[in-house]
Amino acid sequence: MGFVVFCLVYYLAGLGGAAATRGRVEESKRRVHSAISEMRGPGFLYSRTTGRCTPQFWGSGREAWPNMVPQEASVSKVFGSRVLERYEPALTLLEATQRNDDVGGNAFSKLVKQSSAALLNAYTRPGFAYSAWEVKTMLLEALVSDEAAASQAKLFEEANQACT
Repeated sequence: MGFVVFCLVYYLAGLGGAAATRGRVEESKRRVHSAISEMRGPGFLYSRTTGRCTPQFWGSGREAWPNMVPQEASVSKVFGSRVLERYEPALTLLEATQRNDDVGGNAFSKLVKQSSAALLNAYTRPGFAYSAWEVKTMLLEALVSDEAAASQAKLFEEANQACT
């Protein structure tokens, strides 16, 4: 798509015809560059990692979820009733992977987001760093404090990003 746009702009800038003088060529190049720059939007200030094992990937629906943990399953049913101390009962795994409130420091939000992705990876990615029961156990152990939640979320995040 980008090449087609470049060719179109190049042609419209007057370079599609006969050979031009050096000054005209330089002017045309500037016009092409200007036209391409105007086509670009401002871009995104924040980009999210979208590898095959990240929460963003699982939240996008690009791959089927394993039957053991459907998207509609509540976090409390999958990880156990102890998570009700920190999370609402209706929170589903899909909602947990799509959360945006983990940016900025909420350790428990980041923990549920990363552990949900880690659990899905444990079920679907051979050779993932943790097994499903390890992910569940580590999440429950990390619910004791903000520091424990932040530390465990970081470990899950690293495992999710290292996964292929």
